[in-house]
Amino acid sequence: QEMRQHDVQELNRILFSALETSLVGTSGHDLINRLYHGIVVNQIVCKECKNISERQEDFLDLTVAVKGVAGLEEALWNMYVEEEYFENENLYRCGACDKLVEASKSAKLRKLPPFLTISLLRFNFDFEKCERYKETSCYTFPMQINLRPFCEQTEMDDSEYMYELFSVIIHKGGCYGGHYHVYIRDVDELGNWQLQEEEDRLIEDKTLRDSENAKEIGNPLSALKGILSEEESKQIPVDQLGQKLLEKKGVSWNKKYRKQYGALRKYMQNHPQIFQFSPDENKVGLKVKHKLPFKSDSQEQDLQSSPQKNGVQWDSEKNPTRRRDSSAGCHWFDLNDSKVQPIKEKDIEKQFQGKESAYMLFYRKSQLQRPPEARGNPRYQIPEHLLNEMNAANTELQKKRAECDSANNGIDLHLHLSSCYKFHNGALHPSLTWKESVVDLTIDRRKTLGDLRQSVFQFTSWPCLSVLLARKNLVISFCLGDELTLDGIGLTDGADVFVWNGKEVGGTKVMTGPDHEPVLVNVLRLAEYNEGGKGQHFTESQHIFSCSTKLGDLCRALAPSGGIILKNGSGLDKEVKNWEVFVEEDMKETVKSAGLTDGCSILILDSHDQSFVNVSSGNLTAFTYDISWLQVKNFCRTDDEEKHVKITATIETVRSLIVQRYNTDCFPEKLGQCTCLRPVSGNGKLLSPVPEDYTVKEAELKMGSLLGLCHGKAPTSTQLFLYFIVGSDQNTMPEMEIVVEETASVKECLNLMLEKSGLSGDNWHLRRIDWCYEAGEALSQENATLKELNVCRGDTLVVAEGKLPPKGFLKIPIWWFKSSSHMKHGENAQDQVNGM
Repeated sequence: QEMRQHDVQELNRILFSALETSLVGTSGHDLINRLYHGIVVNQIVCKECKNISERQEDFLDLTVAVKGVAGLEEALWNMYVEEEYFENENLYRCGACDKLVEASKSAKLRKLPPFLTISLLRFNFDFEKCERYKETSCYTFPMQINLRPFCEQTEMDDSEYMYELFSVIIHKGGCYGGHYHVYIRDVDELGNWQLQEEEDRLIEDKTLRDSENAKEIGNPLSALKGILSEEESKQIPVDQLGQKLLEKKGVSWNKKYRKQYGALRKYMQNHPQIFQFSPDENKVGLKVKHKLPFKSDSQEQDLQSSPQKNGVQWDSEKNPTRRRDSSAGCHWFDLNDSKVQPIKEKDIEKQFQGKESAYMLFYRKSQLQRPPEARGNPRYQIPEHLLNEMNAANTELQKKRAECDSANNGIDLHLHLSSCYKFHNGALHPSLTWKESVVDLTIDRRKTLGDLRQSVFQFTSWPCLSVLLARKNLVISFCLGDELTLDGIGLTDGADVFVWNGKEVGGTKVMTGPDHEPVLVNVLRLAEYNEGGKGQHFTESQHIFSCSTKLGDLCRALAPSGGIILKNGSGLDKEVKNWEVFVEEDMKETVKSAGLTDGCSILILDSHDQSFVNVSSGNLTAFTYDISWLQVKNFCRTDDEEKHVKITATIETVRSLIVQRYNTDCFPEKLGQCTCLRPVSGNGKLLSPVPEDYTVKEAELKMGSLLGLCHGKAPTSTQLFLYFIVGSDQNTMPEMEIVVEETASVKECLNLMLEKSGLSGDNWHLRRIDWCYEAGEALSQENATLKELNVCRGDTLVVAEGKLPPKGFLKIPIWWFKSSSHMKHGENAQDQVNGM
């Protein structure tokens, strides 16, 4: 599974192959080979005849293991210093001896490239869970490394083997997905490297440390290391470690850590850089930070000793000698998609472990020194034709940036010329159509009012500009200072700008300043019948007044026939506690001094409307809740004039009082006592009369509904008002009305209906109307009362033809069918069926 690395490593090899192919036949045909190509030699030495069998392998990048290895030096040591032995039952067949012999196998770096690419095999496979996973354990790598111990030839100068890190590709995520970004050292000092203030960095580091400390509270790593460090033998049985953890730390592994970290043995196996098992894996201790030696007199390696090999001694604990003069002054950058930011060299250590960790390392020979003329010169040794292409591309890029900048900062303004407007009632009104009155102008929001003024001069020579604030369908203007910028005064895309001379509009002098600022007032009036929306008691209109207008002038303009004004400072909220009455003394106040602000609401009540409310102590104490009105229309008049009268009513008002008030308000003469009130439906139909002793609540009348005053006495509480239709065709036959006692029987009711409709005989019966307005269930119990059969006031019955069968009998239709042999000539199939 480790050999199945993908993404960046695979892309790196694909790019190298594509570059080699594209450079064939050019002077740079061997560029990849010169810069990145290296050779590894594998050797097998026969211990009897000393014959050496070797095989060379070319590489463009080295792949090194991560699992079970503490860092890059240890991985290279395992690959190119340690030897594999063929002995006992695992022997090697020597080509020279032609027999199975003991032998040793090793690998060395025969040729080092100028640029060394190293891929870390972080992706692995868990055979127990049968799934891939990413190695996130700590894996260190140095900023500079000496490769002499791993090379076949070690006679050259030490500088030939020194490499320094210049790039790190980092993978963030898991084995099934993630994100890549890269750290790059600015070798030629081309970037602008500026870190944040040191104080900000310290705050960030402190926050990070606090976060890490919070995570370590539940981390068992420090507890296990403390226990093992106290052991004299340095190793203890694995099955006793859990007991010692309970004794010394007071916590049980299975109870506290197993759910999050798994079994204790597996947890320690996942941290090979810290814990070291015995060969039989029954004991565990802390891993000794060892020295990696070299021997020349033996093929045997002892990781606990420090002999020499090829005359070179190497210590993995100590940092290798670093050529600070070559890297001094160089800075690192983090390239993360389109985001590039500077980092410090010590930030690379954060990528040693975790889900976000190093994936590929790029080293370059320390001898590769850049010439002084390359420092800070991005054009160094770039061919002329490529520089021309870059200049053309940069010019085009600057052009697009300018266009984008203009598009982002450009705003469209609508210029309103004063010659197309007139000033009336404190507001500007267009004298032409909206399209003819507006001129569109596009300008950069960062420009000043002076720039805008110069642009406006092409339309008019008037120097004064004003911004228009929309209020409903009206527009209010105010002057602006000259020193402000367009963005500073809050001009946004689509804003309206009024252009005028600062004195008059259409010959009308316009007063400016805070004392003449117009105020938009919402004027509310009590709604008449069918006015306003559903459930609304008010009609609303907007009016504009100057701040200096006196309340007396405002009242005369809005209520010329007299009335009172109530103020509500909360807009359209009509709660009782918010309304305040302006008394006579307030009429001398101005709109501004009276507290009327832009968008406030006032209620106008004329002399008739004042009877609907209770005004005491200057406040509206009862309004639209238990007091309201009903509309009454006279249907008793013979002339064509229709008059609606608004009647004050409460839910306890009785019908007789409503009639009395109507007669008083409408006509001086009485209409007589033989009248009744009938609600009028939305389609104009007169509904069932309201009983004499019913209140508004009992009659289920909604406030503001329309009632009709009609001839006829209203039914009492024991009488029923019914509609009835004669015949089976309900759509053509007119509805008729009748009043009967609720104790009357079905037979008596039928006789009354027949008498009223002018019918006779006993071949009739009554039916109910169903929900489809068709003849439904028959009232077969002729001796039962209407009340017993749940016939209610306002129901519609059908007088249907036909006599109902006596009790205990059924009426069955019989049909006579004639066969085709008996069918007469010219008789159709329908004529064969005759009912009896």
